[in-house]
Amino acid sequence: MNKVTLGTSDLSVTPICLGTMTFGEQVDEPTAFAILDRSLERGVNFIDTAEMYAVPPRAETFNATETSSATGCARAPVPARS
Repeated sequence: MNKVTLGTSDLSVTPICLGTMTFGEQVDEPTAFAILDRSLERGVNFIDTAEMYAVPPRAETFNATETSSATGCARAPVPARS
């Protein structure tokens, strides 16, 4: 997948960003892992873990988005750099 420079930084990211705001609230962990795996397989390296958009945060699931995303990425093989 092509990469673009993020703003004026030296970060190179995919033009597609995976939004994970519903991980842990509306999307269970196995499904979140499947979504992350597929995205990483396709070369996506830009992941938005903010959980403040459409779903208001709840104490019961606070930080679930970040936890699911981090755990899912950590268990996935690291793709080769291009």
